[in-house]
Amino acid sequence: MNKYELLYIVDNDLTEDQKQAVVDKINAIITSNEGSVDNLDKWGTRKLAYAINFKTEGYYVLVEFTAPAQVPALIERQIRIMDETYRCMIIRK
Repeated sequence: MNKYELLYIVDNDLTEDQKQAVVDKINAIITSNEGSVDNLDKWGTRKLAYAINFKTEGYYVLVEFTAPAQVPALIERQIRIMDETYRCMIIRK
């Protein structure tokens, strides 16, 4: 089991319930694959460094989690498929 940090950006045009659904979905991927969410920090709305899909603001979420080595690839794949998320970055601590 390794410790990771995941930072991802959610579309800011979504409602609060839709943003929470995205957060819950990503947390479910971690927990369903024998991982655990250690810390969840919602940074909120921030200005993007450059426009992504003609949007200039995004909703940032930082997740610290412990999981087996294959889980980060599963998370990254799922985030790339989702239309509600722009970018993600996973770092092994």
